[in-house]
Amino acid sequence: MKDSKRAIKEANIIEAAERVFAVVGFKNAKMEDIAAEAGITKVTLYSYFQSKENLYLAITYKSLQLLIDEFYRVIEKNKTAPGLDSSIAVLESFMNFCEDNYLYSEVLLDYFAMIRSTSGGMDETKLTEATKESIYYMKLQGIQNLPFKLTAREIERGQKDGSVLNRIDPMFQTLFGWSMSIGYVKLIAASGESPAPLFNVGLTNLKDFNLNLASHLLSNNMMQDQLENNNLS
Repeated sequence: MKDSKRAIKEANIIEAAERVFAVVGFKNAKMEDIAAEAGITKVTLYSYFQSKENLYLAITYKSLQLLIDEFYRVIEKNKTAPGLDSSIAVLESFMNFCEDNYLYSEVLLDYFAMIRSTSGGMDETKLTEATKESIYYMKLQGIQNLPFKLTAREIERGQKDGSVLNRIDPMFQTLFGWSMSIGYVKLIAASGESPAPLFNVGLTNLKDFNLNLASHLLSNNMMQDQLENNNLS
């Protein structure tokens, strides 16, 4: 019962922190503001989360868990569809997730940027002490690659059923899809709660174009020939 109450309290604090970060951003957020939003004292807040970085990573961990759960849902829904359709559905679900949760997309982008800059987290000299001591940072390391692995698995299934081009590494294709969507995700994160057209281009049209292009390239033998010629397959 005690652990259950603590978990509920932590969840309430995380939700309060999300509201504060969404308004003022991570850098401008203050622990006393988060405590006030959660209806607790600053001392109580620090008894649950010892640093602002740990709290931010807790939100990141929650975001990644929700994204993974969404991937599982989409994969289950498309389990009888061709692998190509399922792969595109997973990519679309990622973009939809970021549309619906701009703060979550922001924290995930921040996390993966940190991972890239620290050689996959191996170079701890580039990490703050608060990050290294965060239990949520350790939890994130355990699941950080799962969204990529799930996507690659659906692409591999598409290769087996003939809907996705063969002889190109599924993880290469996964990262290609990720790189295609990341610019869109950054636009969504920067737009906040009120995404507006950019240079008279609607973001929905941009998303549809990316998805159609990804579907075309995954099933296009011309792309396979080009990659083979460049020794990438």
